[in-house]
This record gives sequence, C-alpha cells and structure tokens, in this order.
Amino acid sequence: MTTRGTTDRPSTVLGRQLGDELRRYREASGLTTTQAAEALDCTKGKISRMENGRVLVRTPDVVALLHAYGVHDSETRDRLTLLTRTANRRRREGWWHQYSSVLAETYRDYIEMESICESIKTFQAQLIPGLLQTPEYSRAVTVASRAWQSSAEIDQFVQVRVARQQRLTSETPLLLWVVLAEGILHQRVGGSDVMRAQLNHVATMAERPNVTVQVLPFSRGAHSGMFGPYLLMSFPQATAQDLVLTEAPTGNFWMEQEAEVTYYRALFDDARTVALPPTESLALIRRTAEEFPA
Repeated sequence: MTTRGTTDRPSTVLGRQLGDELRRYREASGLTTTQAAEALDCTKGKISRMENGRVLVRTPDVVALLHAYGVHDSETRDRLTLLTRTANRRRREGWWHQYSSVLAETYRDYIEMESICESIKTFQAQLIPGLLQTPEYSRAVTVASRAWQSSAEIDQFVQVRVARQQRLTSETPLLLWVVLAEGILHQRVGGSDVMRAQLNHVATMAERPNVTVQVLPFSRGAHSGMFGPYLLMSFPQATAQDLVLTEAPTGNFWMEQEAEVTYYRALFDDARTVALPPTESLALIRRTAEEFPA
C-alpha cells in the first residue's frame, strides 16, 4: 500500500454517518444543496463535501444547518453535535498520529477506518497483506518501495504495520479473509529465512477463527483477480456503507458507490470460489515454507 500520496481520499465512517444524516434532513426539508449553502453562507461544494463525510464539520455549522432544515428538537441536535465532536476527534487522535512524519494523511485515514471496521476481504497478487506481514518481511518490502530514505523512517513504518496487526487479536477481533495468488508464496522477499518465517506466520494466523486464508494456484489459469490487488471494508454501523480500496504504485483509489462496491464483491466471490479451500491452502503454504532452504 502506498503511503506518501494517493489519488483520492476516503471519507471516514463517522463522518459519512454524520453526512448521511445531514443529507436526509436536508432532503426532508425540501432544500437543495444550493439553498443549504446560502443558509450556511458557504459554497455548494462545501455542503456536498460535508454530506460525503470528506471534511471536518464544525459544530456551529451542524446547528445552523439543522435550524435551516427545520429540525429544532434538542434530542436530535444533541445527538448530531456529539457525533460531530466524536468524528472530528477520531480524525485528530489515535495511536497512528504519532507517526505522522512517515505516514501520509490518507494512510492515517485508512488506519483509522481499519481500526473500527468489522471485516476486511482482500485479494493480493504480489504481497502478503500488511495485517499478516512479519516485521522482517515488512522491512524488506518497505526498503524495496523506495518511499523512505532513512533507517529511522523505515523503522517507524514497520512499527506502524506491526501495531495495526493488534486488530486481529483484540477482544473484538477484525474478521480477515485473504485470497493470495500462489506467486506470492514463491517471491523471495527478504531471502529464504524471511520467507520461511513469513509463510509459517501466515499459516499460524490462518488457524485463528477470525482469519481465513486461501491460495489461488497457478493451475487455475486466467482469473478475474489478475489485474491488481483490492480490499473491501465492512463496518458494524447500520448506516455505514462498504468501501473498496484498489492499490497501485502511484496511489490508492477509494470507491464508495454501491455499483462499484457490488462489482468488487463479485470479484472477490469469484476469487474465493476459484481458490483452494482454506484447509488445502494452509497445507500448501506450509509445504512451500519448507521448500525455502535453511
């Protein structure tokens, strides 16, 4: 995953939840985004960004919009102002912000969403996903990316990756479902020792009830996942929509439209159906680990 820049910025989950509610109240009032902008004395674009959850929303702006929309009950006002403060605080706080010198803001947004999402499904064509990487594998990948120059920056980024993995072993663990192209098992990242340890780590994690790992073997030939890695995030909030992230060397692409998310759900269903079952995948991973010379 690239971390120095991106082609798009995702909206945070709570920000989207707030935006969804503001949009519903606006539509119920019969006001257009242009009329809402006039009430707030701002641009139409700002109203759209607020409703999409892509900007920090000031509490006075929420109060002013609710007044313009004819929402005057104190319970709704208090609930949405609390949601506003919580969404803004989560944007500004979190363990990942101490690493701001080596993480782009967009990557910090990603970590925030990863910290509160319920499940991730991902197809990987070249790399073990970050949530399953050993520190040594992660270091080799980070050095190869050439995104960081100093050893201190590399150390910090590896620390971030290790810290993210706590989601898999927390009291409410993340549900992770990974489909790996078989070539990943043979790519000698960091050397034989690193790869043997990495594959054994993946196999160990795959034994956890919240982690599913499948391998899509060479023998399957052409398949729908050949065109690059992607992941789908799902959230426990009823109003939160799923997100899709596709990755490229020059940036990450976020998708939130239902048609796009549905398309990638179908891609992942194809990948997991074509891949080896989890038990056979685990056996293949362990056999491949043994093939790396000691």
